[in-house]
Amino acid sequence: MAMVPLCGLVLSSMPASAYAQEFPTKPINVLVAYSPGASVDISFRALASKAEKFLGQPIIITNNGTGGSTVGVSIAAKEKPDGYHLLVAMGMGIVWFPQVRAVPYKYDDFTPIMHYGAFHAGVAARTDAPFKTLKEFVEYAKKNAGKVNYSTGGAGSPHHLAMEYIAKKEGIDWTVIPYAGGAPALTALLGGHVHACSANTGSWIPHVNAGTLRILATYGKTRMKTFTNVPTLTELGYNFVYDDTFLIAGPKGIPVSIVKRLDDAFRRAMEDPEFIQAMAKIDIEASYRNSEDTRKYIEDSYLRFGKVLQEVPLPKEEGKK
Repeated sequence: MAMVPLCGLVLSSMPASAYAQEFPTKPINVLVAYSPGASVDISFRALASKAEKFLGQPIIITNNGTGGSTVGVSIAAKEKPDGYHLLVAMGMGIVWFPQVRAVPYKYDDFTPIMHYGAFHAGVAARTDAPFKTLKEFVEYAKKNAGKVNYSTGGAGSPHHLAMEYIAKKEGIDWTVIPYAGGAPALTALLGGHVHACSANTGSWIPHVNAGTLRILATYGKTRMKTFTNVPTLTELGYNFVYDDTFLIAGPKGIPVSIVKRLDDAFRRAMEDPEFIQAMAKIDIEASYRNSEDTRKYIEDSYLRFGKVLQEVPLPKEEGKK
């Protein structure tokens, strides 16, 4: 850990609590593994601006959204574990990609700091579709075998896996139409080019409120707060859960005392009304897990997705080991 220069004898005799009291003594560098203006970037900047007053040091943010976050995550995994080099990413970058791509890191190469928000994901259809519920959509697909399709923001994504999990359970033959991101996948649905769209729900909300789209089901453990009438897949009898978290982490090995200092500062920042308003504007639910609970979430999610991928294999991405 970077410290004010002192002789080795003094350093060796200092208790661990002294390190925590001194941290931080300089600006904290945070790599956001997404492009400027993305939901993760916007939300963390709002959080960081409030956390600075609790840390007593500025937070310097840089962005690297290359490779769907995998480049930024890779860089962060190799930094010095001193608490001055942190990562902001979505859980998918840490949990999902190591299972479907060849990446130079493992899901447990990180020290989780905390989780401050989550995306909901699900499947939606146009309101003029010949089905109004997921059950009706399944029945429609069975009656029109091989003729039904759906869009996603990319082949091999959790959104793709969710639909293929349903297909296997129900014996459905439907076709995925992958797009380069959630926005074009949504555009395909709005244009009537696909029967449904499986993606994060944030961009759907204006269209749902306008009466253009209907959310058939969501993939999280609990229902959306904004659409409490929409069931989850588990409620409908499917053993599938996916919710992508916004989390702060660092390289493996950050001292516990520093983790607690950072966790406390970001948790307190979440209580600021301006942060809460910023999250609401981008339709992200603010939610909190401490360091240990975030670690458990990452481990559980990795194992859960691994089991589902064994049951419902997806095409491997190029370069996967």
